[in-house]
Amino acid sequence: MRCVSMQKMSIDKHIIQDNAPLMEAIERLNSLSGDLMTLIATDLEGRMTGTLTDGDVRRAILRGVGLDKEVSDAMFRDFRALRENEIDPATLRRLKKYRLSLIPILDNYGHIIRLIDTRITKSILPVRAVLMAGGKGERLRPMTLSTPKPLLSIGDKAIIDYNIEALAAVGVEDISVTVNYLAEQLEEHFSVPVAGVKVKCVREPFALGTIGSVSLVDIPEEGDTIVMNSDLLTTVSFEELYLRHRERRADITIAAVPYNISVPYAILDTDGERVCALSEKPSYSYYANAGIYIISNRLLRAIPKDTRTDATDLIEDAINAGSVVTYFPINGTWIDIGSPADFAHACELMSHHRPGDLR
Repeated sequence: MRCVSMQKMSIDKHIIQDNAPLMEAIERLNSLSGDLMTLIATDLEGRMTGTLTDGDVRRAILRGVGLDKEVSDAMFRDFRALRENEIDPATLRRLKKYRLSLIPILDNYGHIIRLIDTRITKSILPVRAVLMAGGKGERLRPMTLSTPKPLLSIGDKAIIDYNIEALAAVGVEDISVTVNYLAEQLEEHFSVPVAGVKVKCVREPFALGTIGSVSLVDIPEEGDTIVMNSDLLTTVSFEELYLRHRERRADITIAAVPYNISVPYAILDTDGERVCALSEKPSYSYYANAGIYIISNRLLRAIPKDTRTDATDLIEDAINAGSVVTYFPINGTWIDIGSPADFAHACELMSHHRPGDLR
């Protein structure tokens, strides 16, 4: 059985053999008070055979089942579970419509390999993630003279930890952080898991641009990777971002934020020297790059290791090569903490948020 992160919860406390006395099951359920009060029943070979809740026990007693009878006499046999090779965000969404708080993941033989607490794990995305954390944060000096910007505290935690927690909450466990400026502090910070994830730090030998350091990360040939700046505070839905990326069969999907420009003058609409119309104080709406992407591993593996590459270079090259580049509008919070005013705004925002609001 492979290790599971704290985000996915402990298995043993929820497992009971289906030949155990019903009284033992009641005691086990009572010990789960305040947690998810569901037991997973297994046979002698460890294969899942049913689920048991307080409600199942009450219904069994009303049917005349005694407390000396076995769990199998009371358990719910028509349970829902996922096979390990069937894990998919869309499938998980369908199961969550049944208001399941606990979803078992089974191997091909029916053995439980992990349990998903849907209160914590909102989805399971088949991607890895790379966070850029090598910048000097010069506009935030003097705060960043001795602390790298991603480790500045907003509320009760480092900026970057909000993003690690949000990724962990959608099942992303392979997370790398590329570091340069004050790298040793970030390496020390991630020497212990964050949100149950053991984050890997990768050092840049020199400044490789806004995306060039991804070339130093071990990226597989197939699949996609979330690449993002580490100094963002955002409620972007990584699940929706991924589903849009897959639906469009995109090579790059850019998370975008609305950006409006208001002109305080009357603008001339001209044809040569002739004025055709006047637009009084017009407003223009655009989408701005939010610094969050899902990118095909094929494109990421082509990034050179020895030259500076910015995200804009990669995107423009992809467009020119005929790759599918699309965007995903962020509906919610997005703060690029690049200035003292941004930092103060983020601190004020988090002072009014409850724990978990940015996940």
